[in-house]
Amino acid sequence: MRSSHFILMKITVRHISRETRDILAQRAARSGRSLQEYLRLTLESFAAQADIHEVMERVDARLRATGRPVPADVILRHRDADRR
Repeated sequence: MRSSHFILMKITVRHISRETRDILAQRAARSGRSLQEYLRLTLESFAAQADIHEVMERVDARLRATGRPVPADVILRHRDADRR
């Protein structure tokens, strides 16, 4: 997802518990990153994943294009592959 063209943007998240902040800081430290770098990479990874609305749009588009639904075993195979 990393692009050579990016905008410097500042995001502020308010009302995060100290426990949550500490957990994230520990994860960042274990990965050898600053908290800022860890959160940036986590947000980029999260943004790269399709949300339920995007998935449903693809399902609808495929159904319109093919006239038939995707079999359940294919859906489950793709779901499981995504979890690896």
